[in-house]
Amino acid sequence: MGSDKGLLVHEAKTWAQTAFDKLSVLKIPIQFSVNGQQQPEYAKVFSPGLLITDDTEVAVKGPLLGVLSAHLQNPHDDLFLLACDLPLMEPGLLKELLAVYEKGKNFEVYIFTNDKEPEPLCGIYTSKALQKIMAIKKQGQLVKHSMKFILDHLNVRSITATAEQKKCFRNFNAHAALNGL
Repeated sequence: MGSDKGLLVHEAKTWAQTAFDKLSVLKIPIQFSVNGQQQPEYAKVFSPGLLITDDTEVAVKGPLLGVLSAHLQNPHDDLFLLACDLPLMEPGLLKELLAVYEKGKNFEVYIFTNDKEPEPLCGIYTSKALQKIMAIKKQGQLVKHSMKFILDHLNVRSITATAEQKKCFRNFNAHAALNGL
């Protein structure tokens, strides 16, 4: 994209603010995972208490670093993840995921699948799952820092996205893709 997606503006709100608004309907605590370079810019938009800065001592890369950094600050909490670059996500879909999680709690991770592919950045990761990931890392078995890779090591409850819901998972990685948003 060439710029921080969370700070992109659409309809007078940053994508991060849009994600915040969508998660707010769930009445759960919300925080943002940011890296050290992002922190000053996000602090201009959000209260510093809402920001979790990546713990670089975790020594992983990508979204997994943010997830594990959030886990280390909230080790007993289950985490509901929503990537800020899913601006078409509907709150109803988030409510559906939360309802499945609250109904059973027999799994370590709750996610959607889209065309049989996991959507790991819109999901609920239990503290048990996050502890398991940390253990895999400590054992030197975390050979990839991919969110999809870690799902292979966890007990996952997946919900198949309907044809209508698939648009909610449209990820934007280039400015040209934003046309018509």
